[in-house]
Amino acid sequence: MAGLMGSGGLGERRTIAARAKGGLLVLGGFVALLFAIELFNALMLRSLNRTFGLRPRSADGLLDILTFPLLHANLNHLLSNSLPLIIFGFLVFLSGLRVFMTALAFSWLGSGLTVWLIGDGGITVGASGLVFGLFAFLLVRGFFNHSWRQILLAVVLFMGYGSILLGVLPFVAGYVSWQAHLGGAAGGVVAALLLRPRGGVTGARS
Repeated sequence: MAGLMGSGGLGERRTIAARAKGGLLVLGGFVALLFAIELFNALMLRSLNRTFGLRPRSADGLLDILTFPLLHANLNHLLSNSLPLIIFGFLVFLSGLRVFMTALAFSWLGSGLTVWLIGDGGITVGASGLVFGLFAFLLVRGFFNHSWRQILLAVVLFMGYGSILLGVLPFVAGYVSWQAHLGGAAGGVVAALLLRPRGGVTGARS
């Protein structure tokens, strides 16, 4: 019995280690792609922003939802998004690829649709909506999952990064897109809600 428990614990540690390695590879690769796009965009005199940036309430703008988080206004804009994107994305990825992809997809779509619907009319670019979505997912999922460890992590993250949530307010965000932040955060909350464990499954496991 002790041997079974020991092998189970070892298997769990191996799973976490594999997810950590996969998370670093996926997030590192994604951020590297963003930097490659930023370099090409700079060489093209930011023409990609005009072509693939998100234009609210236009028919073509619906397709821009798929591309606008990949573009940035400048290098500093990208740098400001890169570290929190890696940190939050990595922490989400520790729960598995399916969880990460679901949180990312809802953050992406929530951010894009909100900008398309209520954007101020300018062209919006940047991955900050993804940052807000992944962050919001990490903040609320523990309450949906009834997991004290995830709630504790949420408290630590809120203490360290909670001030960024002010970016969803129109009078605080300034020249950045509060609509992208708000929509991304909403998408992250929806993803956490959809991924919560079913009551029957939880009872069966216990």
